[in-house]
Amino acid sequence: MEYSQLGQTDIKVSRICLGTMTWGEQNTEAEAHEQLDYAIDQGINFIDTAELYPVPPIADTQGLTEQYIGNWLAKRNNRDKLTIATKVAARADWLPYLRDGTNKLDKVNISKALNNSLKRLQTDYIDIYQLHWPERDTNFFGKLGYYHAPDKDGVSIEETLDVLTEFVKAGKIRCLGISNETAWGCAEYLRLSKEKQQPRIVSIQNPYNLLNRSFEVGLAEFAHREKLGLLAYSPLCFGVLTGKYLNGARPEGARLTLFDRFTRYTNPQAVAATEAYCNLAEEHKLDPAQMALAYVNSRPFLTSNIIGATNMAQLKINIDSINLKLDKDLVRKIEKIHVKIPNPAP
Repeated sequence: MEYSQLGQTDIKVSRICLGTMTWGEQNTEAEAHEQLDYAIDQGINFIDTAELYPVPPIADTQGLTEQYIGNWLAKRNNRDKLTIATKVAARADWLPYLRDGTNKLDKVNISKALNNSLKRLQTDYIDIYQLHWPERDTNFFGKLGYYHAPDKDGVSIEETLDVLTEFVKAGKIRCLGISNETAWGCAEYLRLSKEKQQPRIVSIQNPYNLLNRSFEVGLAEFAHREKLGLLAYSPLCFGVLTGKYLNGARPEGARLTLFDRFTRYTNPQAVAATEAYCNLAEEHKLDPAQMALAYVNSRPFLTSNIIGATNMAQLKINIDSINLKLDKDLVRKIEKIHVKIPNPAP
């Protein structure tokens, strides 16, 4: 395993992070614990979750993922050896069951969310507490085009940062992270923390994969200059980049087979790009999933690549991607496809 420095801290996190959003929906607690045991044995020390998980989110399963992790931590007694990241949900009219539909990034809601996460995880502190998406109306979750709507700003970043600062001082949070954020949002968090001498954000968790490299425009420079490393999510685009959905295939039990709501990576341009990347992997006798993950692993602005799996075979393939180094010729061919079909699934 390889390790990266987390922001400007002295924390070292594994280059591969274990994602958990299927636990409680597609995976049982026993399967979650099996994945955790294997991942830790492979040198992974970084686990990412969220109060919202599992996904797709519904009232009946909300919080199960953190609960599974908490039960495992209690049994293994290895909390101090791990970096655990979780997230608080921002305002969303599609979550009427979460805090009675009043959730937003203010003191009342963050306090409830944080304390509930601590309880489910059976821990006294969160290593990286992340804001799952911006409170304001802006570009995230694949939204194209920016339409300025200041009347929908909600809780200000300044107010949210003030609240989080209190919990850092109280010892409940070690570090702060943002997720699904824009370049302006990054700049605002950094500006406020500097002006008010408050805790600095250490990471940004945004989508990054062969079908969506939009992070490179605007955000990658922040990652380098401000030591705000990317925690890349959806590196395989819900499994699309494995090639298993090509030619209209829908394997039994697969995410896109079970849930028709996930269409972000299945438009015609994305399918064409996927086919090109899978053909390239076959040409070089590589597993397409490992090639896609190895590309993400190699990015200089990356802190950690968040992989997920619904079975142990997938998990082993994904973790083993850390050992695959792409040669310059193959990278040039990947870039050629990207130029031809750039960011088909932002």
